Amino acid sequence: GWCARRALSASLLTKRLPCRVPVMMASSKSRAEGDAPIATRWNEEMFVQKPTEVFGIKMMHYEYEQKNGFPKVVFLHGNPTSSYLWRNIMPHLTGLRVRMLAPDLHGMGDTAKSLDENYPYRFLQHAEILDEWFRQMGLTKCNDVILVLHDWGSALGFHWANRHRECVKAIVHMESLVHAPIPWDAFPEEGRKAFQLLRSDAGEAMIYEKNFFIDRLLPSSIIRKLSFDEMRQYRRPFELDLQHFRRPMLTWPREIPIEGEGPADVEEAVKAYTAWLAGASSL
Repeated sequence: GWCARRALSASLLTKRLPCRVPVMMASSKSRAEGDAPIATRWNEEMFVQKPTEVFGIKMMHYEYEQKNGFPKVVFLHGNPTSSYLWRNIMPHLTGLRVRMLAPDLHGMGDTAKSLDENYPYRFLQHAEILDEWFRQMGLTKCNDVILVLHDWGSALGFHWANRHRECVKAIVHMESLVHAPIPWDAFPEEGRKAFQLLRSDAGEAMIYEKNFFIDRLLPSSIIRKLSFDEMRQYRRPFELDLQHFRRPMLTWPREIPIEGEGPADVEEAVKAYTAWLAGASSL
């Protein structure tokens, strides 16, 4: 978060915005030297949570808008998080003339779950819903969208950008999906074992019964200890141990385009946007 805040702030202050800002994890020393306190809640005086109906789904997003805000900065989270991920990043941009939006993906955060208990929450389904949300936010009729992307939010953001190239001014991304297919040996050993299990028959019990992503994988992936209040916020959308409530967390690891395993449609989408990004000198 420390480096993301500074990289994003720096990019917004330059005349020409970079396409890709490499973000490295900050050390505890760097965070201690002048970093802002970690907020466990949104500043609701500054950011407003708003609903939008998309294909009958009540999507929720946080928004900050100055009059005639320019550019539009869209923050997309990954698995198993929500827009809550950005609560300590977005305040750093409030002194700039921008409009900021941070949606919760379908079935995650405060966005509603599907009424269909067998709904799979696949990548291209998320992408279709986000397409409509972007349209309703007026982001398909401008050329100044800055995407700030993390984890699966990167794949969704890149996929949207590839199909709306004229709308995108810059992209900031971290822990991103920028290659397909991915060989298993590209994963760290511990992560490889976990994701192989999640893609096997054992995955159901890991997510539906043990809430593995929230209780094990998320806290072990953070360089500091998440507070009780922070963990409560991340657990809240998946508190009920019902399969359709937790299915998004299980589907995401099964959507990773693994070499020799697919899924083919996700691999095709990733290859398409990476080919575009490789030559996108106009960003």
